[in-house]
Amino acid sequence: MTSSLRLSTVILPIRRWHDGGRALWVRAEELGFHAAYTYDHLAWRTFRDGPWFGAVPTLTAAAAATERLRLGTLVTSPNFRHPVTLAKDLITLDDVSAGRITLGIGAGGNGFDATTLRRSDEEPWTPRERADHFDEFVPLLDRLLREPSVTHEGRLYSANEARNIPGCVQSPRLPFAIAATGPRGLKLAARYGQAWVTTGDPKLYESGTPEQSVAAIRGQVSRLGAACESVGRDVSELDKVLLTGFTPDRPLESFDAFVDFAGTHAELGFTEIVVHWPVPDSDFAVDEKVFERIATEGLSQLG
Repeated sequence: MTSSLRLSTVILPIRRWHDGGRALWVRAEELGFHAAYTYDHLAWRTFRDGPWFGAVPTLTAAAAATERLRLGTLVTSPNFRHPVTLAKDLITLDDVSAGRITLGIGAGGNGFDATTLRRSDEEPWTPRERADHFDEFVPLLDRLLREPSVTHEGRLYSANEARNIPGCVQSPRLPFAIAATGPRGLKLAARYGQAWVTTGDPKLYESGTPEQSVAAIRGQVSRLGAACESVGRDVSELDKVLLTGFTPDRPLESFDAFVDFAGTHAELGFTEIVVHWPVPDSDFAVDEKVFERIATEGLSQLG
């Protein structure tokens, strides 16, 4: 993986494809973003009662509408996915895109994904249960994307001669960008990831300072290094991805704010910064002219 800083974007799947949706992905490629991701949720936060489309069909359409832009989820989770069916979708996506797919994957959390498929008398998975599922999900998915036939009888997941021929375009499989901050997730990132993803420390979002956020993220990077060392891997082999929008910083408030933010986090070792495509009247409402200037000029100012 490269060590130079790249800039990517997240496009929320909230627009009909033929009423502005397609145009955003095409514009992301025109602006020169390294990658454009979308969230893989059944519904999400304040967008629950508005349009919200599926990640896999959206990325398939985006693959057909673009030529160079990397595409992916940020992130998929076991909350409503099964590794066998997900592997089939990913191999198809990788084929349609000619090898431009990255799978962002995490353990998931509370919210609509955690409850939609459950009976009203069922409790969502606890954090430990989510970590247990993630522990089995990632290694099985890794095998499914590498091997033509997989049989697995685990505690939480099974696969009976699951066929995945011809496999991924990317070899030996498409890359995993693993979102994790706890010890079990960081070890999965160290063992199976081609990239590691963080959103910072969520406890600092509303009441913390940018300085506290930087210190917390520095600690996460350090723990990632320790996890890599524990499995005999060089941490420099992993790209380090920061999904913005969940720290006390406001990097899209102005061009200069972004340059300062990017420089600070590049010094922590990040190789990719991801910003949300502007969404009016939401937490992601920003000046579109500032956003486009950041997309085209922001990283050139880092020297």
